[in-house]
Amino acid sequence: MTAQRLDVDPETVGKDLATLVLTVVELLRQLMERQALRRVDQGDLTDEQVERIGTTLMLLDQRMSELCEQHGITPDDLNLDLGPLGTLLPRD
Repeated sequence: MTAQRLDVDPETVGKDLATLVLTVVELLRQLMERQALRRVDQGDLTDEQVERIGTTLMLLDQRMSELCEQHGITPDDLNLDLGPLGTLLPRD
């Protein structure tokens, strides 16, 4: 078995790391949003909780957009191709 060499470009390592971190955060954000919608549909939350969750999710989405822009990352960059499984992030 031969060792494979990993070519790492020092120029893009920071952006690649930011892309990976933001991909994980976006995946968690989408999961939290779906869970919140399920709870709202079930009627488990008070009006105040619904309002707070909505505001929090909206602010998180806004912050994600800002971070992507700061690092030159597009939303499509966050959606990893998993080959035959499709993409990581479902599109709404």
